[in-house]
Amino acid sequence: MSAEDQVSQQGVEVEENAFQKPGDIVERDDETGVMQLESLCMNCHDNGTTRLLLLRVPFFRDIILESFECPHCHFRDNSVKSAGQIQEKGSKYTLDVETEADLQRQVIRSDVSIFKLESLGIEMPKGEGQLTNVEGVVQKIHETLKSEQPLRKEQAPELHDALEPIIEKLEKILNREGFPFTISLDDPTGNSWIAPSPNDKAHQYRRRDYPRTHEQNEELGISTDPEAVQNEGIALTQSAGDPEDLDIIDGKVYTLPAECPGCTKPCVVNMQKVNIPYFKEVFIWSTVCDHCGYRSNEVKTGGEIPDKGKRITLKVDTIEDLSRDILKSDTCGMFSPELEMSVEPGTLGGRFTTVEGLLTEVRDQLRGQIFDLDDTSFAGGDSMAGSEKETWDRFFKRLDAAISGELKFVITLEDPLANSYVQNLCAPDPDPKITSEEYIRSEEEEDELGLRDMKS
Repeated sequence: MSAEDQVSQQGVEVEENAFQKPGDIVERDDETGVMQLESLCMNCHDNGTTRLLLLRVPFFRDIILESFECPHCHFRDNSVKSAGQIQEKGSKYTLDVETEADLQRQVIRSDVSIFKLESLGIEMPKGEGQLTNVEGVVQKIHETLKSEQPLRKEQAPELHDALEPIIEKLEKILNREGFPFTISLDDPTGNSWIAPSPNDKAHQYRRRDYPRTHEQNEELGISTDPEAVQNEGIALTQSAGDPEDLDIIDGKVYTLPAECPGCTKPCVVNMQKVNIPYFKEVFIWSTVCDHCGYRSNEVKTGGEIPDKGKRITLKVDTIEDLSRDILKSDTCGMFSPELEMSVEPGTLGGRFTTVEGLLTEVRDQLRGQIFDLDDTSFAGGDSMAGSEKETWDRFFKRLDAAISGELKFVITLEDPLANSYVQNLCAPDPDPKITSEEYIRSEEEEDELGLRDMKS
């Protein structure tokens, strides 16, 4: 379904002045919430009509659908814009497409995002934003490549011949014959998205949030004055001292200058080294920005990379088990069959908390994306199916019961770098509720961690 069809069929309540500029004449349909205004056609330079609709996407956030049509030259254009601000971090989604249902997953592409067909080694360049599905993006890539083939055959025969096998593979995918294949969507603004599913298998759907580089901030036009950053950074460095001249002492808090990932202005990072008994030393990092109020916490572990990964399984059947300290590194995945829960590596980042605290963070993050909306009549988003709402309701009820100690469950941490930890209440003796085993990392894990490219 095109963005224009979405505009004509769906609607939510929006403020009349949300998109209005001085001098604009805006018409608003009270039944659908669609706003309509005259705007310049960039094809014939006469006036056409732009329709705007604010739409809430389940698991994601609000977006603006734009649909333009010119009655004079019949030029049409559709695009998608984020209704919110640039996020504090960029995001990258990776999906293994295995069935036809995966082809129908919703995709939101901002105009600065990069969509890649990882299995074929091709990417879709940056362009206008889209609200579509996986099949729609693949189809657009196919049409773009195939339409230029006759011209390439005459002007660049070698390129034409090289693209023919790729076009054939794209046709197989569109004919439901090319499964499985892998796609990714990378957006430094954090405003692009691939829809998850309650039926996702382990490692099939992956999301990774990452801090933007200074170059990415400059590209997005949100970097601050370099001279001001330099002057304030020097002042912070002078107050913090040179960390290279310091012996890091356990328990002592050190303050370092940094650039805020939210507003790009100078901020401070507080760092503390903590020695966990029967485990190793870890570093707790806390970022605080006085300009925009941004706050984040992260845990990093030190030491050499082990030869094997580690899998830790904990049986939780008492309140005391919920109070155990737990360290989940940013490379650690977490799953529990009883809770129907699977947390992929990179999600939540590194955390040093308790079992109860970690489950609470999972619950709050998911519930905030899905159900905690300003208008309860749109709970779950404008287009979430009733069966999916029931699935998520059941999931949250089981999670709430586990957090309150009413439900017994087993939780497993799987860390390819063996940097995760669960507190042993019987130390130094073995804990009967904890099972720990080493495992050989898969080739996929070695690639994702960059270990196969390391030469030592």
